[in-house]
Amino acid sequence: MNIRQMPLEELELLSYTDIAYELLKLDKKPKTTPVLFGEVCKLLEIGEDAMYEMIGDFYTTLTTDKRFILLESAEWDLKEFHIVKPIVDEEDEEETEESDEHEEPEGTEDEAVLSEEDNYEDSDDDMDDLDDLAIVSEEEMEE
Repeated sequence: MNIRQMPLEELELLSYTDIAYELLKLDKKPKTTPVLFGEVCKLLEIGEDAMYEMIGDFYTTLTTDKRFILLESAEWDLKEFHIVKPIVDEEDEEETEESDEHEEPEGTEDEAVLSEEDNYEDSDDDMDDLDDLAIVSEEEMEE
């Protein structure tokens, strides 16, 4: 159903961003924040004073909603209407190639653990040195 023909009771159940989404989808042309929110407020019969109080929150919500994209012309449009191509700098490509060269040594985690256990087996000699130790109380230490 056309968002502009919906009854007010149904529109009030939708979020501002859902209404904005439907407006942009219907019109198929980008709009600035004030124009887009003005249309949302007009549909919801929200006064101009209230509109100016809420426009900041509306803008913030649009920036966090992944369905919308802010164009260079400072207009909002739907991301589905645009092809997003990642731009890769030559420097970024070189960094990725370099990071691929520094791979972890091959082997399993078990092999690493086994080699650490081998180190503990060698430490039995150190345990013999501890036989000569005695437990001393705090009182004996103060003397």
